[in-house]
Amino acid sequence: MKFPHRYTSGFVLMFSSCAAFADAQLEVRIKPSNAALKSNIEGYVGSLGERDEPALERFSVGAIEQAQKAAQALGYYQAQIDSEVRHVDNNLQLLLNVQAGEPVHLRNVSIRVTGQAAQLKSFRVPKGDALKSGAVLNHGVYEDAKHLIETQAARYGFFSGRFVTQRLSVDPRAGVADIELVYDSGPRFSLGKVTFSGDAPFDEELLRRMVPFKQDTPYDSELIAELNQAMQASGYFEGVRVNASPTDAQAQVIPVDVQLQTRKPRTLGLGVGYSTDVGPRVKANWTRHWVNPQGHSYGAEAEISAPRQNVGLFYDIPLDPPLTDKLRFAGGYQYEEIADTDSLSKLLTVGPEWHSKLPSGWERVISLKWQREEYRLGDDSGLSTLLMPGISYSYLRSDNRIDPHNGYRLQFDTQVAKEGLGSDANLLHGTVLLKGLTTVAQNHRFLGRVQVGGSATNGYKSIPPSLRFFAGGDQSVRGYDYQSLSPENSDGDRIGGRYMIAGSAEYQYSIAEKWRVAAFVDQGNSFNSLDLPSLKTGVGIGVRWVSPVGPLRLDLAHALDEEGGIRLHFSMGPEL
Repeated sequence: MKFPHRYTSGFVLMFSSCAAFADAQLEVRIKPSNAALKSNIEGYVGSLGERDEPALERFSVGAIEQAQKAAQALGYYQAQIDSEVRHVDNNLQLLLNVQAGEPVHLRNVSIRVTGQAAQLKSFRVPKGDALKSGAVLNHGVYEDAKHLIETQAARYGFFSGRFVTQRLSVDPRAGVADIELVYDSGPRFSLGKVTFSGDAPFDEELLRRMVPFKQDTPYDSELIAELNQAMQASGYFEGVRVNASPTDAQAQVIPVDVQLQTRKPRTLGLGVGYSTDVGPRVKANWTRHWVNPQGHSYGAEAEISAPRQNVGLFYDIPLDPPLTDKLRFAGGYQYEEIADTDSLSKLLTVGPEWHSKLPSGWERVISLKWQREEYRLGDDSGLSTLLMPGISYSYLRSDNRIDPHNGYRLQFDTQVAKEGLGSDANLLHGTVLLKGLTTVAQNHRFLGRVQVGGSATNGYKSIPPSLRFFAGGDQSVRGYDYQSLSPENSDGDRIGGRYMIAGSAEYQYSIAEKWRVAAFVDQGNSFNSLDLPSLKTGVGIGVRWVSPVGPLRLDLAHALDEEGGIRLHFSMGPEL
């Protein structure tokens, strides 16, 4: 079809108009080359938008002014800038040619803080190479120095502080600039009485023990953040708001008001899981988060799987400080069938525990546990009673609780029993667990694990299964069944050992955001003599999927011994 001439012309004009209003481009050329100056000019000028050629010519005047400001901000007061509008590949382009010239250099720099802040060691006076005599003037560095002082003043409570002198003088012809900043901090405010409001049904004395500072402590915003975090970490509240406004201060003393919203008093948790060690399992827990104004709490937890069923009860009393120390009375009952044999254990435990989190980050538990265990282990059977004082230390450093990339875990436990003092035998029992994880170049992960255990006793046959050592399984030596590595009696029954050692080295490679492949070697065993124990080795490959509750691990492991076979292992949970 042929269009009349007038319609064809109209179509061409419309097309040309649309092309003319395409986004224009900015090109900045610096002589000599200066990436920082180029980036700053581009930032100041910004997007050119949709402009035709005449509009871009008019815009270029303002663009030159903005480029001059951008150059001066970095100390280039002698910059020569011209512009050119041109066509490049059917697009309009605004070209800015910049002759940077010699920058302005700092001559005299004086930055001082006076008042009480001058005696505070943690109050830093801005310094650095960019603020030394001879450095190129940078207005951003000057503003950052002022901001640093004001930020510190706000943190440390110098709310009446002000700059009595703030001068930046520039002599473009001489090419020099002088800086003089003098900040008078004035008096430091302090934190006054802490009051509590809301629906919290607790004794004020308990709440005050959670406050990380005393009345009349010099103000520090970090202390306010710690107070908020402490209340959240107590487990009693679902809403916490801390108000400490300097506008409410009287005689430089700021009152602190903590508004609290109590959480629901009871929670119930249910979960299911699976591992090749114990097969399917069901977990349940119930907690009463407080029972009285003193903040006591109690709860119950249970786990059911084919080889093991247990239930436990606890009652907690917060100590001082309540966020790190508590007294727990705990008891429990466990029934367990030992590793595909006709051996079994019925264990009852009860006793107090003193839990503490030390300032160093270590967690300590001092306990006095009474346990009574009825057992059958091969041709050993009996009823064991032990009263054991014990102590354990654990430390976890991790960059992520669910899926860490770097970190380590240390754990040490020891228990002792004395025959005649509530116990049937003398016993010294201890275990050590060391885990480490590091990530190199984002995709390469290296994991290591060492487990060691040992016991000393004058009557090993009277030591129950819960205090003997077994190896093998998902968390021990892969390639072997759960608790299958153990000394045997004359009938071939696995009866557990006095000692145990197990170690693992694993390499993982990330193939996608939440997927990794792994290769590993495990080694270990349990035994009764320290004379050249025979260690079992398993090697294998696996795959990891990072789920919301931690990595799911599926491993195919081969046991390297005369009875070696290939076993599938499945487990889940954090690596550390």
